[in-house]
Amino acid sequence: MSNFPRKVFAPLAVVAVVAAGSAATLLPVAPAWAQAGAAVRALPDFTDLVEQVGPSVVNIRTVEKVTARTGGVNGMDEEMLEFFRRFGVPVPNAPRQQRPQRPQQPDGGKASGVGSGFVLTADGYIMTNAHVVDGADEVMVTLADKREFKARTIGADKRTDVAVVKIEAAGLPAIKVGDVNRLKVGEWVMAIGSPFGLENTVTAGIVSAKGRDTGDYLPFIQTDVAINPGNSGGPLINMRGEVIGINSQIYSRSGGFMGISFAIPMDEAIRVSDQLRASGRVSRGRIGVQIGTVTKDIAEAVGLGKPQGALVGGVEDDSPAAKAGVEAGDIILRFDGKPIEKTSDLPRLVGNTKPGTKSTLSVFRRGAQKDLSVTIAEIEPDQPVKKAAAKDEAPKVSSAAQSLGLTVGPLSEAQKKELKLPGGVRVESSTEGAARAGLQEGDVIVAVANAKVVDIKEFEAAVARLDKSKPVSILFRRGDWAQYALIRPAR
Repeated sequence: MSNFPRKVFAPLAVVAVVAAGSAATLLPVAPAWAQAGAAVRALPDFTDLVEQVGPSVVNIRTVEKVTARTGGVNGMDEEMLEFFRRFGVPVPNAPRQQRPQRPQQPDGGKASGVGSGFVLTADGYIMTNAHVVDGADEVMVTLADKREFKARTIGADKRTDVAVVKIEAAGLPAIKVGDVNRLKVGEWVMAIGSPFGLENTVTAGIVSAKGRDTGDYLPFIQTDVAINPGNSGGPLINMRGEVIGINSQIYSRSGGFMGISFAIPMDEAIRVSDQLRASGRVSRGRIGVQIGTVTKDIAEAVGLGKPQGALVGGVEDDSPAAKAGVEAGDIILRFDGKPIEKTSDLPRLVGNTKPGTKSTLSVFRRGAQKDLSVTIAEIEPDQPVKKAAAKDEAPKVSSAAQSLGLTVGPLSEAQKKELKLPGGVRVESSTEGAARAGLQEGDVIVAVANAKVVDIKEFEAAVARLDKSKPVSILFRRGDWAQYALIRPAR
């Protein structure tokens, strides 16, 4: 026999000797780590959750008056048309711009829709999606115990797709609201709703991502829970039996569920519902800026270090931002001390701020950071963007700009007034590096390498100071929008 030591492997099971009178029995016993691992990997049992939360989920049926018989599209049945209408998916083989209509009902002059919701309070407040009740002349709520009530719409907010309706009932099983901040990617979640009108249908999956940007005001929860027409407005529930989202949208290329669904985070939904219940509408803050994304090239061009913040492309006249001193080309890095990591963070933070509040904007401007005080106003419809300034006088060509691939000329007083600019130089033509950077005829350059320029003389001086071997940042206006371009040296 060999004298080499034998290899030792971790056992899958150990043997325990159990005494029973005078006899001994050998029993296999799984090690502690194996027992723990098996428990962690075991599939969850949703039966208790369904019994706990099911009574709080409702079916919502809407009735809408129609003026003409539609008869469907491409021979599709009611459920499939409802799918396309709810989720905004183009109808296969339908003419361009044709929107699927709700099918005509036998009673004549009315069409119906279906959705889900859940009991928010014991005295009859129900939460659902705004698109479920949008345009409805009548809303009917059916409880899990089959009682049916006619509901009145308290308020609906299309920006977040949250609505609240009220039924005259008491002692209802209100759902428990969970903490979205505790939600983790990979966590099991469950949905209950009425897909295609099939009431009390349960589906389950995991959280695929958090903070998914698909709208201005909502960082959606992404899951792989099966969501179909009729699930809209139903609850997304964690393993503690708490609602942490409202099922609202899906992503689909085919028109069918493809494993990606989105839910409105419950903290955002509660904030909206509180305002709807109090006043029937949602009040949001605004500061009056048009913003864009800070790309890697822009961050490099202005010396920001890394892509972050929101690039101010334009400032509305007499807006809170204009009064605070915000300028086109500024990069807003923080709002009330909260960092702006990506562009969508800014409208979300400002929108959630009460109008009249005094807040602080931290902006990055021409290589330096400064704080500005701004008074939040109430949101209003977006203002149209004006056309670019017209060329109304002969240019005086700058020779210094030729090294950048530019031909520029001065701004007339009329152009300055139209663009509301103290000065700048107008691009007459662009070639080579300037053209590759995206500069076009009619653009107005207002800064070169973080140095402000108001006329040809300042522009030439700024260009003369450049290191021709390094990229140069150009801040320019195109109509009402301010943008950055990075002109790279020729190789």
